[in-house]
Amino acid sequence: QVYRNLGLNQSEIDKYFTGPAFLAWNRMGNLRRWAGPLPPAWHIKQQYLQYRIVERMRSLGMTTVLPAFAGHVPQGVLRVFPRVNATRLGGWSHFDCTYSCTYLLDPEDPMFQVIGTLFLKELIKEFGTDHVYSADTFNEMTPLSSDPAYLSRVSSAVFRSMTGADPVALWLMQGWLFQHEPDFWQPAQVRALLHGVPLGRMIVLDLFAESKPVYQWTESFYGQPFIWCMLHNFGGNHGLFGTVEAINHGPFAARRFPNSTMVGTGLVPEGIEQNDMVYELMNELGWRQEPLDLPSWVTRYAERRYGTASGAAGSAWRLLLRSVYNCTGVCVNHNRSPLVRRPSLHMDTELWYNASDVYEAWRLLLSAGTELGSSPTFLYDLVDVTRQAAQQLVSDYYLNIRRAFQSHALPELLTAGGVLVYDLLPELDSLLSSQSLFLLGRWLDSARAAATSDREAEQYELNARNQVTLWGPNGNILDYANKQLGGLVLDYYGVRWSLFVSVLVESLNSGRPFHQDQFNQAVFQVERGFVYNKKRYPAVPAGDTLEISRKLFLKYYP
Repeated sequence: QVYRNLGLNQSEIDKYFTGPAFLAWNRMGNLRRWAGPLPPAWHIKQQYLQYRIVERMRSLGMTTVLPAFAGHVPQGVLRVFPRVNATRLGGWSHFDCTYSCTYLLDPEDPMFQVIGTLFLKELIKEFGTDHVYSADTFNEMTPLSSDPAYLSRVSSAVFRSMTGADPVALWLMQGWLFQHEPDFWQPAQVRALLHGVPLGRMIVLDLFAESKPVYQWTESFYGQPFIWCMLHNFGGNHGLFGTVEAINHGPFAARRFPNSTMVGTGLVPEGIEQNDMVYELMNELGWRQEPLDLPSWVTRYAERRYGTASGAAGSAWRLLLRSVYNCTGVCVNHNRSPLVRRPSLHMDTELWYNASDVYEAWRLLLSAGTELGSSPTFLYDLVDVTRQAAQQLVSDYYLNIRRAFQSHALPELLTAGGVLVYDLLPELDSLLSSQSLFLLGRWLDSARAAATSDREAEQYELNARNQVTLWGPNGNILDYANKQLGGLVLDYYGVRWSLFVSVLVESLNSGRPFHQDQFNQAVFQVERGFVYNKKRYPAVPAGDTLEISRKLFLKYYP
């Protein structure tokens, strides 16, 4: 609305917004246009959804946070206002200027205040306000100058565009930029950006505090209030993971920090619907005076989760707690398992835990199947733990495949490759297909359900397929948001592994060396083919979870 009122035409607006699956990166100035444009119906549906969200939040006494103007603008602004001072930013991540390099309006240009204030006034008129606004001008984007005076002027201008519409505005800002680019954000630069806003009028999210807390090296954000946040998950990946010791002690250490300005705890995962236990734990810690006794907490957690006490389930959870859930040091939960990565001869199979703990937890959970089999949460966890065991097994078969290839042992290569491609991956796919939360069909159908026409449904499905695979037109951030879903394992990861094994076999047969770059070109066609295959996937589970997990166990338990 604001851009149209300022004189931009629809095609200029369409060239700016990304498709729905990538809007978060559009808001932070990283991406434009990719997987778009947004259909008119999208805006209308989002507006009505926003009314409902805001109304529900306020009815529960929650404070809503509205987005403010961060300074990124469509190129059309330069046509309408040719004198405006805007700079084209560089490409983001592995994207070139086709879909990146957005324009940043100079915060000292008068138009910055005009657009920023117009946008907030429009929002407040529509949705009311609880006076907290979010804006991230430099998320993974390097500022034009490291001069502290410039950085102060930028944050002061962003804040002024908020107070122009709401005199009591509070700015909520992600603190990710400080730990993401520490070479740029030295203490002087951090202080300058934070002090461009009056103390107490900005709240910083210490976004990755369980692994890379920023408050410790910024004297508690130089006096601005902050929220200790657990990020935990990148890309909505599946994979058992947690940093329970850091979570259990971190918030209390932050409260005790000299002159601490911590005002709360937060959860900021890129994707949820995985590792429920970690989120239960973090939510509980906000109400505690001191760290928990974790082994006894997790035993009670299993009891609450399944509705009844089970010795075997309690033991399984204590094993998971000390292994997969206890990553220490700087832990980044991005699933790098060979299962969900493009195959090569240099894949990472390192684990931060003892694999045998997961196999034993799998055995224990299966043994509780008779008493707990009617609990949906138990069946979900059984799939998740069996899936983790299968993921570990994929790494073992990969190492066998690599060893056989490097020692020119064709029979061993055929055996290991054959078991992986023709048995283990199909079995894993059928296990995942037995639980609705692990279905590709559910993921795609929920995207299609947002559409108001067949054409929109196609676009939304392509957004959903691209996000979990290529993440961009050319695999720009390939497998960043990988998921282990029934349908995806067979038709995407499985087909990739099948191609890899057959190329290695061909190489041994012909005596010609394996070339990764040639393989990458061939496998890209497979990956892209999946995004556009238009195949419908079931959104209703099939098969008996307990039975499939038992079958896998009897075949593969080491």
